[in-house]
Formats: sequence, structure tokens, C-alpha cells
Amino acid sequence: MKHYLSVNDIDNLTDWVKEARDIKANPTQFKTLGEGKTICLLFFNNSLRTRLSTQKAAINLGMDVIVMNFGGEGWALEYVDGTIMDQGKAEHVKEAAQVVSQYADIIAIRAFASLEDKKQDESEEVLMAFTKYATVPIVNMESSVGHPLQALADAITLNEANTKKKPKVVLSWAPHPRALPHAVANSFVQMMQLQDADFVITHPKGYELDTRITKDSKIEHDQNKALEGADFVYVKNWSSYSDYGKVLNEDKNWTITKKKLGNAKFMHCLPVRRNVIVTDEVLDSEQSIVIEQANNRTFSAQTVLKKILENL
Repeated sequence: MKHYLSVNDIDNLTDWVKEARDIKANPTQFKTLGEGKTICLLFFNNSLRTRLSTQKAAINLGMDVIVMNFGGEGWALEYVDGTIMDQGKAEHVKEAAQVVSQYADIIAIRAFASLEDKKQDESEEVLMAFTKYATVPIVNMESSVGHPLQALADAITLNEANTKKKPKVVLSWAPHPRALPHAVANSFVQMMQLQDADFVITHPKGYELDTRITKDSKIEHDQNKALEGADFVYVKNWSSYSDYGKVLNEDKNWTITKKKLGNAKFMHCLPVRRNVIVTDEVLDSEQSIVIEQANNRTFSAQTVLKKILENL
């Protein structure tokens, strides 16, 4: 595997999850694989779990880690070819990507959607520019459109907690005061399409995700109906896709409560706004598996890095 840019780079999800769980059982068993290798983590946006889990994964593999908060520490980059750079941007990504490649064996990038220009966001400007001009493998630590490291961690978590041959998994929209990207939801949908599960997406009308991603996944606008008999409820807010980046409503009736959850396990990628997305009663209960879900971020990243290192 050269790069890990999206869920589509997973050739066999079942095998990847099994490998991740084997790694989790003995995290330092491949400590020599990354010796003498360096990973550079470039953050164009803030992070907690992604930064720490990816660093931990690299350390478990024996790698050295360089971290740069690019938004505050690096030069403003130009991405358009042929631009006359006589304004605010000091460096072109052509040079920046090649230079960073000389310092690292793998580059991992986190760059969110602006939620202002759909076409630009969907072009994955930052991620694709580094993929084009860098001379080393690129890992997506969340981009405008996807969060494949999170999706793999979600798959590991589902596998660990599932007791049924074909569980019912619901992805539910929930209210949030700010406009949030579609990346986590997109990658979760793509990952679930690789699973043998009864998968349902539920959200108010107007919050439909990109149909090129949801494809023929079942969509139910009645949240209560969608949640009936659920084994896992994954909750996430996202802004409107059709009315791009807009918050159409903050319907508090979509907040996940203990009554709505029933006997299901509760999942969320974190950070989560308590008593907006989900009530304290749910989040603090034994039905919540968000902490283990976050823990699996390390083994998601470690699986990806291991596969890349094996091909260097």
C-alpha cells in the first residue's frame, strides 16, 4: 500500500480488523519495523485523539515523530499552479511537499473542509497536493471529505463489541450549534458498506449526505423508527450538504437519550457536546463505548503505518 487516503484503500476490512486486534494484543511486537524511519504529522487544524494516537502508533512501531501545527507555524501555502505569488502566500506546495519529503519517510496530514466552497473542499486541495508533489507515502488524518483512520477504529470497535451475526447499526444525526464537516459520517458510511450489517442512516430532511457516498444505504427520516432494535447507535452531527455548510436547524428532539438508545451500544468519535448531542445519562453509562473507540484510534493508525512500512 502506497498511501492511505480513504476507506477505499482498505483491500479487505475483515483482515485489517483482525490484524489491528492482533496488534492491540501486543502493541510493540513490530517495534523494529520502524527503526530509523520518521513520520511527519502536519496539522492544518486542531487535534487531540488523532495527534496523540498517531504519535503513539508510530512510537509503538519504533518510528521517530515530527509534529508541526502548520496553520500557526508554517508559511501560508499556495496550491494553484501558475499563480503569480505577489499576495499573502509565501510558499508553493510544490516546494513544501518535496522539502518535507526529505525529512520524513511518511507524511500524515490533517486538513478540514472550509464548508464555504463545496467544489474546493471536494477537490481535497491540501491532501491531493501533498499526494501529488511529495515523494513519500501520505496518510489522511482527516480531510475535507473523509476520516478513514476514524472509520477503521470504528470497525475495530464494532468487531470487539458485537455479539450478533448481522447487527443493526444506526448512524444518527444530532444537533450541534456549529456547522460541522461531513468527513466522519462519510467514512463511517463507506466502512459500513463493507460490513455484513443492517445499516440505517437517520437525519432530518435537508441533511442528506452526498449520494455518491451513501449510494443505496437505507435512509430513514424518523429517528425513533430508525433506532428500533438497534445494536449500535453511532451519533454524529454534520451540516447540510445540499445547502452547503449551513445549519438548517438545531432540533433538540434529535439528541440521544437513554430511552431512545434502548439496549444499544453508544458510539461517537469525540469530542462530543454533552446534553446537546447526547445526554450525560447515556455518555456515562456502561452502554457508551466511546472511550474504547478512542483507544482503538492507536491501533487503527498502527495497522495503517505497519502496512506502509512493510512496503517502503
